[in-house]
Amino acid sequence: RRPTLQAVREKGYIKDQVFGANLANLCQRENGTVPKFVKLCIEHVEAYGLDIDGIYRVSGNLAVIQKLRFAVNHDEKLDLNDSKWEDIHVITGALKMFFRELPEPLFTFNHFNDFVNAIKQEPRQRVTAVKDLIRQLPKPNQDTMQILFRHLKRVIENGEKNRMTYQSIAIVFGPTLLKPEKETGNIAVHTVYQNQIVELILLEINSIFGR
Repeated sequence: RRPTLQAVREKGYIKDQVFGANLANLCQRENGTVPKFVKLCIEHVEAYGLDIDGIYRVSGNLAVIQKLRFAVNHDEKLDLNDSKWEDIHVITGALKMFFRELPEPLFTFNHFNDFVNAIKQEPRQRVTAVKDLIRQLPKPNQDTMQILFRHLKRVIENGEKNRMTYQSIAIVFGPTLLKPEKETGNIAVHTVYQNQIVELILLEINSIFGR
């Protein structure tokens, strides 16, 4: 009789994956509200990547990103300073992949239309509407979002060196962080809203998350 997956897991032969894991489960497993891998990547990029041209826009080598993904899923001790990961675009690529592979996006499926409706409101009401929606998200989503957006804001603040703007960051992260459960209707229209929502949060970060 083959052992059940659960039994094998409990013996520690199969580690629960990091990539593709449910965010709440992953955070619970790590006893936190922000995944350790997300924090590691952000700290690394802030130490070495803020002045790199096209950070987050430039794609890293996919084969190396996949190797990093495998290492994260199978290895307890990950050292991002290892020369294997010396290309910063591999780190940023892996972070983007982490968010893309979440079973449910950071802004959650059930709130997608609410966020789209919020961005369609009068400019003065938009920030309040978006802030209220973020507060309805699960704690790991809120905390991970806050850390990620504060980091992306720092990337933009170094825009003279890295040439990344609010728009370029929003184009990279919009479709990764927000998507409808079923792609219906006009994807191009969705993309506009996805980018606008990310851009608004970056622009109004202190109103939304506090100082």
